[in-house]
Amino acid sequence: MASMRQLQQIIRAQKTSDGAGVSLYRSIGSSQGRVDPFLMLDEFSTENPDDYIAGFPAHPHRGFETVTYMIEGHMLHEDHLGNKGHLRSGDVQWMTAGRGIIHSEMPQQEQGAMRGFQLWINLPAVEKMKPAGYRDIASSTIPIVQAPGQPWVKVIAGDYDGVQGPIQGVSTQPLFIDVKLEPGMSFEQSLPAKHTAMVYVFEGELAATASLSQALPLKHAAVFGEGDQLCLQASTQGARFLLLAAMPLREPVVQYGPFVMNTREEIDQAIRDYQMGRLAA
Repeated sequence: MASMRQLQQIIRAQKTSDGAGVSLYRSIGSSQGRVDPFLMLDEFSTENPDDYIAGFPAHPHRGFETVTYMIEGHMLHEDHLGNKGHLRSGDVQWMTAGRGIIHSEMPQQEQGAMRGFQLWINLPAVEKMKPAGYRDIASSTIPIVQAPGQPWVKVIAGDYDGVQGPIQGVSTQPLFIDVKLEPGMSFEQSLPAKHTAMVYVFEGELAATASLSQALPLKHAAVFGEGDQLCLQASTQGARFLLLAAMPLREPVVQYGPFVMNTREEIDQAIRDYQMGRLAA
């Protein structure tokens, strides 16, 4: 018999800035706590160029993966490996920092809306020092599932209703889907019972259901307990949200800015490596 996941925590996204002054909303992160194996979730959503034009100049990472999902806008990724990728509306970039990568993400527009997300997913200790990797995923290659009267679902990682997203084979077995519900519409998803699961609402509102004990408004995340079934319902406004799930690592997390390792000694080594120009060697 299916066990329904119950609401454990609601997290209100906090307005902050990162990079060279990009305005964003952070729901999970160093000050908001983490949801293993998810380290951080940022939403950027603005039509004011002053909020994004400075972008994210070259900076390092080690020990985790970043997923950038562009809803609307145009950014350019460049890194020390020679990768260069244009991230346009609907596209995704999946980057494995591994032992080290130095990259930049810069706007390629001077006006108009810039909307999207960046998610950080932790790597297990045995993979933290593996070679860095980078993948561009065009919107046209990301499947969308929608039957008449049913939810609209974009499948980025994992699978929904038997449809697989382009990202497979990651050790944390992530599910990353973008879901759009009409007013009052219900949504159900089966999940491995022990996997972490959370949703983040970025349009409309989710209503209270058997698994959601109170309404979940715009720019709020909900973390759910264990179980193999998640049931959600849109309010009378309708809703659009990210559903994120993955296998928790249950390992120590030590973070210093863009470095995420298991011990303080490993962080100190990452800092030394970066200072001496061998972070990504």
